[in-house]
Amino acid sequence: MNSIPFITVEGPIGVGKTSLAKLLSEYFQYELLKEIVEENPFLGKFYENIDEWSFQTEMFFLCNRFKQLNDTRDHYLSKNIPVVADYHILKNLIFAKRSLQDNDLQKYVRIYEVLTEDLPMPNIIIYLHASLDTIMARIKKRDRDIEKNISPLYLEQLASDYDIVMNDFKKNNPHIPVLDFNGDTLDFVQNKQDLVKIIDTIKETLNIGAFKHESTKKI
Repeated sequence: MNSIPFITVEGPIGVGKTSLAKLLSEYFQYELLKEIVEENPFLGKFYENIDEWSFQTEMFFLCNRFKQLNDTRDHYLSKNIPVVADYHILKNLIFAKRSLQDNDLQKYVRIYEVLTEDLPMPNIIIYLHASLDTIMARIKKRDRDIEKNISPLYLEQLASDYDIVMNDFKKNNPHIPVLDFNGDTLDFVQNKQDLVKIIDTIKETLNIGAFKHESTKKI
């Protein structure tokens, strides 16, 4: 891999994306890009009534992620500063296709294609996935007010959507490594060895010794 590392962590709600992105950012000394979630003024209403608030919710996320990725390119990647993010812009389509009605979805996809045509894209994806029981337990543990009305059925459908999209991504983008990790069997927050396993896989994939930004700290 010849370009500067741009790692993204993806997966369904509650699977641990932000926690892992933070740990990787600290270990590899990479810049951390975190998505805006709780700042979305429509999200709580969305979980209460998906049909009514889906378009506003998805457009807010799309516009904010567009701005974040533009800034990431200008302030970090263009200066050869590696980045690890807790999302991939592709997630916008996953959520939109699950929640938007056909007419709104068509409009949304057109806007998405225009906004993302020249955005920087990650050169490695970490895909976290887990069972519904694990996801529900982690959502309950973090106890966010905006997630208290989230439907288990919605979460289950979303996890299935992620599996389909990520499998398709692997087939259509063989040049971009996708590293799969099962959240049911790995606890990288509480178990040091699980985190080491993930870090070692990333190092091997990125051929880390080839980069200037290889300074790391002990776990």
